[in-house]
Amino acid sequence: MVYTMKDVAERAGVSPATVSRVLNKTHYISDKTRKRVLQVVDELNYFKNVHARRLATGRSDLFGLVISEIANPYFPEVIRGFQAAAWDRGFDVLLLNTEYSEARTRSVIRKLVESDVRGVAVLTSSIDNSATAELTEAGIAVVFSNDYAAQRLVSNISIDYKRGVAQAIEHVAGLGHRRAAVIAGPDANRAAANIKKTLIGGLSRRGMKPFPVTSTNYRADAGASAIRDILSAPDVPTVIFCGSDLIAMGAMSALEGLGVRVPEDISVVGIDDIAFAALARPPLTTISVPRERLGLTAFMALDEMLKRKRKKGAQYHLETELVIRKSTAPARPRALQKPIPKPRKP
Repeated sequence: MVYTMKDVAERAGVSPATVSRVLNKTHYISDKTRKRVLQVVDELNYFKNVHARRLATGRSDLFGLVISEIANPYFPEVIRGFQAAAWDRGFDVLLLNTEYSEARTRSVIRKLVESDVRGVAVLTSSIDNSATAELTEAGIAVVFSNDYAAQRLVSNISIDYKRGVAQAIEHVAGLGHRRAAVIAGPDANRAAANIKKTLIGGLSRRGMKPFPVTSTNYRADAGASAIRDILSAPDVPTVIFCGSDLIAMGAMSALEGLGVRVPEDISVVGIDDIAFAALARPPLTTISVPRERLGLTAFMALDEMLKRKRKKGAQYHLETELVIRKSTAPARPRALQKPIPKPRKP
């Protein structure tokens, strides 16, 4: 038998409105009443009819979360933070990823508008402001990360990479490193470009102007492909700063394959502190980004914006922090003197 909210209310001895408030967590209800309602919900195996609720209220229970790539280990903690915050408030999450494709991005925006989501967290730099304008024009609140100034229906979360980068530079400088290289993320990615600029500026101010500086994608094999150019430099660096942990682990794998030891010959520093960073060999020194808090903050920013009379957005701030592990060590006293194998002919 399929039970209705009215059935739950009658058995619990409350009004249907009280049942709705308990299930949707929209108003304060005494613990005694809440427990009684939830007990009846369990006894009747009652499920909310979200379609009926949407017809009755004219509003969906959906919030959107847009990321670039579901396989990227940067995002699981972001998703967990956002989803936990949404579920605690009685909302559901529509998770979509762009795969760095313009066609896919257009489909994502269309899906969000068609689904009548209340708000969207765009936590990827693969979507520009012109694309997301369709969301705000439809009255959908949007929160970005490190992208745009706050305005009506738009909030922004700034991730302070400068703090963690400064800590990392001082750490390696204290270990005696004077020659650095940078393997950054893709130049077309706004977050990657920001990190690259921050790294170059910080290293240059510390008298460690990096060379060479390369840009690549966010996959481990890309970090590996940049290593040959770095080891071919006139003055081989003693430390390599990478634009992500995946790039860093790819670089370490390539160095090992070429007989270069990490950290004895070259130290490596990553960014993100993904779960695999601590399991790398050696464990990776990295700049930690509070990704679960990023997801939580993104939902709270949307929730707060929608409560405001004029739906005015706000700016939020998250800091990064250096996590020191075993991929950094004192700089070697002499330049690396290791022959670099030539590429095999096809």
